[in-house]
Amino acid sequence: MTDTVAHGPDHVEMNPDPTAFAHWPKGLYEEMLQSRDNGCVGSILVSETPTMRVWHLHIAPGKRCGFHRHVNRYFWTAMVPGKARGYFSSGEVRDVEHFKGETRHFDYGKDDEMLHAVENIGDSELIFTTVEFIDGPNKPLPIPDGMRLNAPETAH
Repeated sequence: MTDTVAHGPDHVEMNPDPTAFAHWPKGLYEEMLQSRDNGCVGSILVSETPTMRVWHLHIAPGKRCGFHRHVNRYFWTAMVPGKARGYFSSGEVRDVEHFKGETRHFDYGKDDEMLHAVENIGDSELIFTTVEFIDGPNKPLPIPDGMRLNAPETAH
């Protein structure tokens, strides 16, 4: 009898063969391996409750956000149009053009994940808002305090 695992539609399997990443820029494969437990899916965590996290992601032209892993349902919305290149743990590289207001939803079951990075290949800043639902079937990844928005002190 063979045990099979049924993954959700957005699960991306980690390719165990290093040669599958030979077409990536130098050092990117090693960065991906070192970032396996990075749950920082944006530039800054602007809001957090027991069931969700809200992130802002800003990527300047020619720059890339680091590899990060998604383990529970989430969605993102592009706040501006732009061009991006995604690097995925399967070895796939995908170029896409985003439009303002574009929204994509992702769903993950038990033990599902997606490890990836996003590079801005356009000539204007990429800006996304991402909402993660952290009450899903997988334990949310930890977030360092330095990634959380610190509200300015207000005078009363």
